[in-house]
Amino acid sequence: MPFFSLILALPAQAQQYNNSAASYTPVIRGFDVEEVRRLKPGVELNFKLYGTPGGRATLSIAGANRNLNMTETEPGQYEGTYTLGSRDNITGNSAVTANLRVGNQVTSGVLSESLLRDVGRHPRDQGRERAADLPRIARFDVQANDDLTPGNELVFSVYGTPGAKVDMAIAGTRGVFFLPEVNPGEYSGGYTIRRADRITPNSVVTANMRVGNRVATATLNKPLRIASGNAPAREVRYCTNCATVEAINVVEVNGEGNYLGTIGGGVVGAVLGSQVGKGSGRTAAQIAGALGGAYVGRNIERNAKKTQHYEVVIRFANNGGTQTVTYENDPGLRVGEKVRINDGVLSRDQ
Repeated sequence: MPFFSLILALPAQAQQYNNSAASYTPVIRGFDVEEVRRLKPGVELNFKLYGTPGGRATLSIAGANRNLNMTETEPGQYEGTYTLGSRDNITGNSAVTANLRVGNQVTSGVLSESLLRDVGRHPRDQGRERAADLPRIARFDVQANDDLTPGNELVFSVYGTPGAKVDMAIAGTRGVFFLPEVNPGEYSGGYTIRRADRITPNSVVTANMRVGNRVATATLNKPLRIASGNAPAREVRYCTNCATVEAINVVEVNGEGNYLGTIGGGVVGAVLGSQVGKGSGRTAAQIAGALGGAYVGRNIERNAKKTQHYEVVIRFANNGGTQTVTYENDPGLRVGEKVRINDGVLSRDQ
């Protein structure tokens, strides 16, 4: 008697939609360490990384015996603690490299601060480099704001040698932040003021441009706050319908087979069963064939009616809440993108 293979239909499943994540490179916007007074076994080094949300962040420290996996505590903010062991050979100037992976794309950043307090940035060895070999910062600018309270943004731009790495530090904030190269020789990026910041209109802002081991430094000579007489019309500080795409899921839903598929499958199964054996054996085969055919027929029809839709999970900027918006087709968005929602419809935040 032949065996009938009964295929069970899978329940509705949601899978992470990573097609768009593989099409763009993640960005590291900031990298920070909580400096310590001395480095000895048992001391904890606390790191923070700011960049593209929904990724996987890891750290490697020169002289350490293991790497550090970081945890995303808020969208785009990754934290991790490394506890020094007796076999570690970490110094204040040990290089710390961060890798941020989103999908199949990876970006890296190097910490330019020392691990020890009161040391500041890593010392740079200019050696016998000629001035002509150094990168050059031609201009350092800021798009100031009339309000330096948390939630407002300052946009910085550095112009100079193309193909370099540019980082920036603001007095009154913690950490060093990176400016991506938006055009050849033009580096630009925004800094959103955090609650723990203590920024004043005259806070010192420095930018470092690196090409290999060569570094050029510039200090901003403009205030961070717009004079009251030159301030443009105020906009609403917190946007109630602004959000960030946190996840995009593809949801598959199986259809329901009707009696036509069940009956048709049963008839076919019974006909096949009638070809087996004689007498009572043939009757048993007919019954088994009818039952198996009916089950298979119903599931074939159910799979044929399977549908899928897209669920976009967004997180609001004003209160941290989330909302899911459903689309029948690919919405064309990607994780980390800024959006607005109006009447249940998402649009890119221009």
